[in-house]
Amino acid sequence: MTRGNQREMDRAKAQKKAAAAKAKPKESATTLQQRREKDAAALREKQKKKEQEAAAAASGGGGGKK
Repeated sequence: MTRGNQREMDRAKAQKKAAAAKAKPKESATTLQQRREKDAAALREKQKKKEQEAAAAASGGGGGKK
C-alpha cells in the first residue's frame, strides 16, 4: 500500500514550518524582564484604582456603580 505523494507533501509542509520558526526572532531575556515589569506596574495601577473605588463606596462618596 503506497501513500502516493502525501509523504512528499508532508515533508515540504514540515520544511516550510521549520523555516518559518527559524526566521522568527526569539524574545530576549531583557525584553521578557521589561514586559514583566510593565505587566506588574499595570496590575498595581489596577489594584490601586480598585482600592480607591472601594474606599469611595464605603465612605458613601457616590462613586460606586448604580
